[in-house]
Amino acid sequence: MASLLKSADGGGAEQVALQAEKRWAVLIGLITAALVLLMIFTALHWATMPPSRVESVNPSTLHIAGEFVESNLGTAVEKDGGVVVRLIGQQYSFTPQCIVVPEGMSVTFRATSADVIHGFIVGKSNVNTMLVPGFVTTFSTTFTEKGEKLMPCHEFCGAGHEGMWGRVQVVERNEFLARAAASERVSCVAQ
Repeated sequence: MASLLKSADGGGAEQVALQAEKRWAVLIGLITAALVLLMIFTALHWATMPPSRVESVNPSTLHIAGEFVESNLGTAVEKDGGVVVRLIGQQYSFTPQCIVVPEGMSVTFRATSADVIHGFIVGKSNVNTMLVPGFVTTFSTTFTEKGEKLMPCHEFCGAGHEGMWGRVQVVERNEFLARAAASERVSCVAQ
């Protein structure tokens, strides 16, 4: 093709084509360089300034000190009247394995993992999140119907993953508040 262009006008068309290709090559090079610089900036920015809602926790000391000690796990009514569920996912169970929550009240979940990434989903609800070691997952929801719901781990976490299940019991609001008044933590286990 180049020989045809050269023979037709003495090489002028070939020069125009080469200049156009050089301009495109420079433009593509500039775009590529801009994208690489943007990736570097973003990586450095997020490494030095993580998102503001990130809470971290030491997975190796979860059961020893802090918010996630065993005596603090489960459902509780806080001083401000809010209902908070604290739980830990670990190979191959949730602690506690059964959670009691009230129907029609906002419930805040605070959860983490002691070892690997776990999934956390509650059937027939909008609860679906991941538990990442070293970070606290926080979300709120309201359960609208009474009953028992399954709570499986939906993120493959090892050989015993298929046995990692928990339960959520949604009880009437007044029953929940009466049980909460009688003990610090509301539990599925009969007292």
